[in-house]
Amino acid sequence: MFDFAHPILLYMLLAVPAFFGLYLMARAARRRKLRRFGKAEVISHLMPEVSRYKPAIKITVQLLALAAIIIVIARPRAGEAKQETTTAGIEIMVAFDVSNSMLASGNDDPGGTSRLDRARLLLEKLIDKLSDDKVGLIVFAGEAKTQLPLTTDFYSAKMYLSELSPAMITAQGTSIAEALKMSMNAFSSDDKVHKAIILITDSEDHEGEAVETAKLAAENGIQINVIGLGSAKGAPIPVYGKPGEYMRDASGALVTTTLNEALAQQIAKAGKGIYVNGAASSALSSLQDQLNTLQKSEFARINYTAGAEQFPVFAWIALILLIIDIIIVERKISWLQNINFFSK
Repeated sequence: MFDFAHPILLYMLLAVPAFFGLYLMARAARRRKLRRFGKAEVISHLMPEVSRYKPAIKITVQLLALAAIIIVIARPRAGEAKQETTTAGIEIMVAFDVSNSMLASGNDDPGGTSRLDRARLLLEKLIDKLSDDKVGLIVFAGEAKTQLPLTTDFYSAKMYLSELSPAMITAQGTSIAEALKMSMNAFSSDDKVHKAIILITDSEDHEGEAVETAKLAAENGIQINVIGLGSAKGAPIPVYGKPGEYMRDASGALVTTTLNEALAQQIAKAGKGIYVNGAASSALSSLQDQLNTLQKSEFARINYTAGAEQFPVFAWIALILLIIDIIIVERKISWLQNINFFSK
């Protein structure tokens, strides 16, 4: 299979016939100017060093070099293939809280790193450890939506992390139960594959039913682990998109948000998983150990091997053509002038 990494750049090849057209126009204009001085057969004797064929050869070499350079920057590739392998792992759905409260500081310092940024970092490190598993992403606030279905493409999964923000969900609040229900429905129907939900939140549940939903998940063989973010002391909530401003209630008092660690622990217990505080240095290792308690099951994994880059071939062609263009001069070759190839 042969394709290009940047096929849209191939439109630049239209410049080749355009330049050739300009060349023909320039040669026609040259002939018209020479005819002002007399007949071409007579004038040619006054310009003995001028070659009739060299300009055409040079423009041909130059345009071929230009075409090769355009192909180089379009990055031709060959040999891309789809491969299916069998690996052993589990299915993991990450339920990521993007409510406004996640913009608050993750520790007792109001100006500290936000819970959202800390959660992004934790999730990125977690994904790096899930080499043979499938992972999906649910974002939630007052409602939930699927951001990334289950996949083994961890590179794509990590690309979504920079986009996580409260702006993704118009209905603000925190509905943990809805996020857990959507995560449960996002798993495959294969009962042989073990499943786990990782809930990343500050546990400010505004809708309720989170513990009951966690129990339902456990009854269906789905383990729920919770990563809690924030502090018990509380922190003000920045207004999204307005640096330096903080949320206030109807009376003008500053709104603060605290980590509801008790609820987070209840959800984890009901879901037969563990609770870890996101600020703890052992958070990821503890979570990884818990996930390893789930037996890994075999499932198909599809890999796409990147096509072998072919641009060096065209780069060499362009270089050779440019060297030839430098060597070729428009005057006649002196040692060929005395040879008549068409004499009887």
